[in-house]
Amino acid sequence: MGRSTELEQLHAFLQESDRVAIAAAAGMGGIGKTELAWQYAHQHRSDFSGGIWWIAAGVDRVSQILVYAQRMGLLEPPETYDTDRAKVQWCYEQWLKQLPEGRRLLVFDDVAAYGAIWEVLPQDGRFRVLLTTREKLGQPVRRLDLGVLKRSAAFRLLRKLVGDDDRIGAEVGAAKALCAWMGQLPLGIELVGRYLANRSALRLETLLERLEAQRLEARAVREVPAEMPYQANLAAAFELSWQGLSLDAQQVGGLLGGFALAPVAHGWVVASLPEWDEERVEDGLAELERGSLLTVERLLSGENRTGYLLHALIRAFFAAKLETELAAGAEGLRRGMAQAMTEVAMTIPETVVTLRDLARVEGAIPHLAVVAERWTPLLPDSDALWTLTGLARVAAGQSRWQDAEYWNTQYLSVSEHCFGADHPSTATSLNNLALLYRSMGRYSEAEPLYVRSLAIREQQLGADHPSTALSMNNLALLYRSMGRYSEAEPLYVRSLAITEQQLGTDHPHTATSLNNLALLYESMGRYREAEPLYVRSLAIREQQLGADHPDTALSLWNLAALYYNTSRVLEAKPLITRAVDILERTLGDQHPHTVNARTWWQMIHARDITRE
Repeated sequence: MGRSTELEQLHAFLQESDRVAIAAAAGMGGIGKTELAWQYAHQHRSDFSGGIWWIAAGVDRVSQILVYAQRMGLLEPPETYDTDRAKVQWCYEQWLKQLPEGRRLLVFDDVAAYGAIWEVLPQDGRFRVLLTTREKLGQPVRRLDLGVLKRSAAFRLLRKLVGDDDRIGAEVGAAKALCAWMGQLPLGIELVGRYLANRSALRLETLLERLEAQRLEARAVREVPAEMPYQANLAAAFELSWQGLSLDAQQVGGLLGGFALAPVAHGWVVASLPEWDEERVEDGLAELERGSLLTVERLLSGENRTGYLLHALIRAFFAAKLETELAAGAEGLRRGMAQAMTEVAMTIPETVVTLRDLARVEGAIPHLAVVAERWTPLLPDSDALWTLTGLARVAAGQSRWQDAEYWNTQYLSVSEHCFGADHPSTATSLNNLALLYRSMGRYSEAEPLYVRSLAIREQQLGADHPSTALSMNNLALLYRSMGRYSEAEPLYVRSLAITEQQLGTDHPHTATSLNNLALLYESMGRYREAEPLYVRSLAIREQQLGADHPDTALSLWNLAALYYNTSRVLEAKPLITRAVDILERTLGDQHPHTVNARTWWQMIHARDITRE
């Protein structure tokens, strides 16, 4: 089902040479290698008029070849032939003498290594050899790497196995979800399909719930019906590959099982094993790749160009091994992974996340979520909040408010648990959640959080600390949004004074304070007081952050809006044009800042008033 292209490719591989052509169907356990080879032999038997011999796995291959020769009535090897190679080559020669015309096919099923069969390979060009293997064999083998089925083929296979179109039609969503849970792996779908066929009253949704709860221990994928030709369940299929791995490769596999179901960058794997040299890590990864237990992904962006991806069921298998055979070292592997991803989270900027920032870290987001949800207790208290912080910053930077609220709420909960209700870290978490609520227009929820954050910082850090100034600035920003200007102004003024004194007159935080006080004055109609503050804020940001920074664009935009509101359109146009250009390049066309700035650009350029 769904393998017609692969059958054609195999046939092309086996027809290309005047010498012995060797092709291999390679892939992970359960991917359907043996079935593909069987179907190929069946469908192309007319292309091999000289005959087909199937050399099964698990039985001495030389003995099987000798049995085939005996069945064909071929002359037995002379007693002087005392090596397996000599005996096998004799059989091939007798086969050619008895049936000299046409090609013949030898299928070697489940080859563990090329060295295990090279002595029994034929030498005459009238032979073709097809291997099935979990190993990624190189030349002289022409390898066809099998992937999972396409979603449509997986669905058709499940429907055929269940044998009840009405039943599938009544639960199409659950049927597709079952295929997805299996990762479109043929063996998994066959096990599930036969299980459902034998239980006509079982709802597909119920089976899906069992699989999600019990995973590889669920009876549907653990018990193999007697009528299946491949007598191995999923765990057993994977176990064959696992037992052939070195301890280092098993540990790397266990480590990867702790990551999310997403590509894992090479650098993160290395960073997760700080006591290993990089070559040792590479050896473990290469062994897993050769055994078809992971695939190499070429990442499109970010500093790490190479990543590794596990099939969903392989990941579940590795995770189970981490709880059993690798349990003694499991905590160390998880801690290494948590620390590696924490280091990534520390690089996520506090302010608006640019397209460059996002490209660098977006692949890490699912792994950061695993650490945040499960492994923060393994980290020192000083690092426990970083993954939550990074996730919240990225979500807020993309205006994914629901996600940002979740991560900020988690941050507050962990901070209060680890540090206490009056700790500066708790004040930071209160501030961040309040900032989110203000951005969402939930002012009544934001105010008590800001007030509590300010009180903690004043008490724990002091009245003139920069973080105290930040809390004042943010509370003032909320009051301005609520139209409570008289309450906002003294907070802004005091925040600016502290920031200038503690951080300096040219610090980016000083630019933010200047910008926000200017916004307040503009809202109050005090344009003459607002303009020099905007100008000074813009100058600091251009000097300290760069001419193309998103914050510089916001300063340009704010000054352009002031000029627009005071009918100085000619001065506003170049500023808003430059702001839109910066935002499009750094945040993208669809970012809310870019969309809103573009609206201002249209307003300003549509207006003809030029009087000062």
